Parts: sequence; structure tokens; C-alpha cells
Amino acid sequence: MEENREAAVAVIDMKKIVLILLLVGLATQAQDSLLTFKKKVLETTEIDMLMSAYKQEGTHAAVTGGIGNEALTNYTPTIVIKMPLSADEVLTADIGLSAYTSASSSNGNPFNKSGASGGGYDDDDDDDDGYEGGGANVAPTGSPWVASSGASYKDALTSISLNYAHSSDDRNTIWNARLSSSFEYDYESFGLGAGISKLIRDKNAEISLKGQVYLDRWKPVTPTEIHEFLKFGDSFLTNSRSYFNGVSVLDSQGIPSLGYRPLAVDFEQVNRNSYSVSFLFSQILSSFAQIAIFGDYVFQNGLLSNPLQRVYFSDRPNYFIGDAGLISQYESQQNRSVFQLADDVERLPDSRTKIPFGARLHLYLSESFVLRSYYRHYQDDWGIVSNTLQLELPIKLGLSWKLTPTYRFYDQTAADYFAPFNQHQSIASYYTSDYDLSAFDSHQWGLGLGYTDLFTSKRIWKAGFKSADIRFQHYQRSDGLRANIISTAVKFVID
Repeated sequence: MEENREAAVAVIDMKKIVLILLLVGLATQAQDSLLTFKKKVLETTEIDMLMSAYKQEGTHAAVTGGIGNEALTNYTPTIVIKMPLSADEVLTADIGLSAYTSASSSNGNPFNKSGASGGGYDDDDDDDDGYEGGGANVAPTGSPWVASSGASYKDALTSISLNYAHSSDDRNTIWNARLSSSFEYDYESFGLGAGISKLIRDKNAEISLKGQVYLDRWKPVTPTEIHEFLKFGDSFLTNSRSYFNGVSVLDSQGIPSLGYRPLAVDFEQVNRNSYSVSFLFSQILSSFAQIAIFGDYVFQNGLLSNPLQRVYFSDRPNYFIGDAGLISQYESQQNRSVFQLADDVERLPDSRTKIPFGARLHLYLSESFVLRSYYRHYQDDWGIVSNTLQLELPIKLGLSWKLTPTYRFYDQTAADYFAPFNQHQSIASYYTSDYDLSAFDSHQWGLGLGYTDLFTSKRIWKAGFKSADIRFQHYQRSDGLRANIISTAVKFVID
């Protein structure tokens, strides 16, 4: 009996051991499954469809030397596609088109079509030929206040960029690589970059470092009078192939003259390269506040001026084409038919260093209000110092709706090389009358309305509607420039 009892106990103990080993095995397998499971960085493909419409008015066109019509309209449809390649990888494609009409750019050749002689022609790329074949010479007319209808009146910039991002298993490290390209009729750009972001302090802080290189190239287009003088020299008014063959050039008294001689020389350098390094540190201060500090170092070299932008000198005689009776009213918008010939085009140094830095502070005020603030200080070695302050106050209107008023203030000093129309000296090495490089301040007010479908209940085939935003902004600058911008964004997710 005793032997049978001991045998039974031994069998029971063996069963316990087998059961324990089985449970341990199951637990280990379950733990391994948990360790290998990772939430995807991006669950499904997302598509953002963006659109903006921009319209401006102003009186300081750079192409006509700092005075003239600055009317511009710009439409920018863009599509952004984010695709998960794996649990850790996301590829983002950004494809955009910027189609514009510009009164300023159109005046690369401001002269009317019937202006030049029947035997001459214009073989530059910035406008129409500007003549009617056959007939006698007819004095051309033009004005900085009237938009030309030539080819450069409108154009489109096409851009595409690809960004690859990879997240570590613990989601604390993200690195990315980026390629981009864009082109328009007189400019093309190629960019590449890479960056890394690291979450620290239990994901309450982030450090990011990014580098970017742009390798750009001009296809220089110069104003018509500069182009023809560079091509034909002193015979540009008599050569049968010249756009200005037989045209009368007038001095400031309206008397025909052969004295016009611009200082312009051909551009030997057509490349423009930009190199930048960016740093960002953000920290959650509390459940109510988050702060970020950032800075950039940017270096550019190459052709940093715009070959199409005219410059006029106060110490050289003025020459005109068109209606002699309106020369005295040249700077008035009443001038519709006389144009002053350029002394030269914009010339700027072949290098530039920019250093912007600043901070963002987001404050959670209540369940309905969040205050987002932004400040940036900027300075460069061309003499520009600027400050930007921006405030946003998103207001939650229930679970799905959000209203966002915004305000942005900006001011800057003038570049060392800026002077208004006809105020430069010809002995200077560098000069520009582009008011983007002048001293000014600006204000921008905006209001946005956003809607988010929390359950993605509305669908178009396989695409689920996620969110939509619309924003209106008004911009005004102390030099008289005014602009309005309307932008929309719609997001879809693809199952």
C-alpha cells in the first residue's frame, strides 16, 4: 500500500511539473508576441489636397526699377500623399503647381506689339517679338504702370518632393531623407537633405537636427533693352536684326538721342547654391505648456540677384521710348505710354549668410482654447535684421469644429544695397531697387475654420473623408503692398 501511495504522489508531481512547464512556455510565447508587435507609424495612406489663391496689388515693381504695377495672382494646387511602406517607414510625396500672372514680370519687355520696326525682332525668352512685319517704323510705347501681354506675363512653377522617414522600434528615433525639384521658365532647382529626431525624457522632449542643400540654376532673362544692347552693341538702334532698329530713343527733354549706353554686362555665373543646417529642441513643460527653440544657419553663393530686375542711376542721363509729352509724368500712374530704359540690372554679392532663430510657446488655456505663439529673429550679412511675431488662438466648437483667428507682425531693416527708383550711384558695386529688400513692416490677419470627421464616416469609393480646413488672410505692408490669400485643405484616408 505504501509503495502504491508513493507512486501515485510521484505521478501527480510529474503532472504538476508538466503543467508548469506548459504554462511557462505559453507565457514566454505570449511575451515574445507582445515584444514583436508594434503599432504602425502610419496605419493607412493619407491624401491631402491643398489649394491656395493669392492676389496682390502694389506700386513698387522690381522689374521696372522700384516703381510700377505689382499686380499678381497666383493659384497653387498641391497634393500630398503619405504612404506606409512598413510598420516603421513612411514615404511622403508632395506634388505642386504654382500658376501665376504678373504685371511686373510681364514688363521684362514692356513695349507694345506694333512698336518696333518691321525688320527687327526680339529673340529673347521673356516676351513677344514686339513687331508687325513689313510696314514703316512706328515708335513703340510702354509704361511701368501697364502690364504687357507677352509670354512672361504668366508662367507656372512645377515642384515635386519625396521624403522617406524611418522610426526605430521604440519610436524614440526618427531619421529622414528628402529629394526635391522645381522648375519654371527662367529658373530650376534641385534639393536634397536629411535629418534626425530623438525623443528623450520619456518622450516629453525632442531634439532634431536637419541639413539641406539646394543646387539651383538660372536661365538668365534680361530686360529687352539690355538684351539687345548686349547682343548688338552700339548698333542696337540701327542693326536690321535688332528689336529697336530705327526706333527713336529720347533724352529727358524728349529730344531724339543716340547717347543711351547701359552699364550691363553678361552674367558669367548662373548657378545659385544654398546650404542650411537647422536645429530644434522642444520640451513639454507641464500638461498646460510646451516650448520649442530653433535656429538655422544658411549659406548661399552664386548668382543671388535677379537678371530681370532693372536699376536706374541718379548720376547718369535718362533715356526713354514712347510719348515725349509724358516724360515729366513718368512716375505717375497717369503715364500709360512712355518707358525709361534701364541703366543696368540688379547686382548683388555672390554670397550671403542668414541666421534666423526663435521660439514657440503653446499654452493650453481650457478645453476650448489653446494659445500658439511664435517669435523669430533674423539677420544676414547684407544688413537685413528682422523680427516676426505670430499668434494663433484655436477655438474648439464641439468635437468636430475649430475656429482659428491668427495675427502676424513682421518688420525689417533695409539691405545695404537697396535704394528706391533712380537713386543709386553708378560707382557702386552692388545695387537693387527690389522693395523686398527695403525697410518695411507688415501686418497679416487671418481666420480659419476646420472640421474633423472623428469616425471617417463619409466615403468616396475607398477614400474616407477625414478633415477639411479653409483659411482667409489679409496682408498689408508699409510700402503699400496689399494681398489677400484664401487656402483650403482636405484630407482623405485610404483603407
